[in-house]
Order: sequence, then C-alpha cells, then structure tokens
Amino acid sequence: MSVFIATFIIIAIAIIAMAIGVIVGRPAIKGSCGGLNQIGLSGSCSGACSATEKQECAKRKQNDNT
Repeated sequence: MSVFIATFIIIAIAIIAMAIGVIVGRPAIKGSCGGLNQIGLSGSCSGACSATEKQECAKRKQNDNT
C-alpha cells in the first residue's frame, strides 16, 4: 500500500508542476509534426498538424532530398 501512495504522490507532483508551468506562461507540452521524420525515418505530417507545420515539414523533406 505504501508503494501505491508513494507512486500517487510522485505522479500528482508531476501533474501539479506541469500545471504551474502552463499557468506562469510556458506553452503546453506539444508533440512534434512528423515524429520519426525528424530523425530521418519515414513519417508524415498528416492529421493534427497545422498548415504552417505542414509547410515546414514539406520544406524539410525537400531539403533532405537535395
């Protein structure tokens, strides 16, 4: 039972720390557009990425091909 309580407290502290970071003005945690494409593996920029992120991804792909 003590392991469960310790784990709960550690996770709660992490969540509170992230919330405080957002409150004081840091941007929320955000995934990357392209994911594995960032390190040279195949990936795509479809789905949840914005139009500007898709354009940046296309530019990176063009630069990688040249």
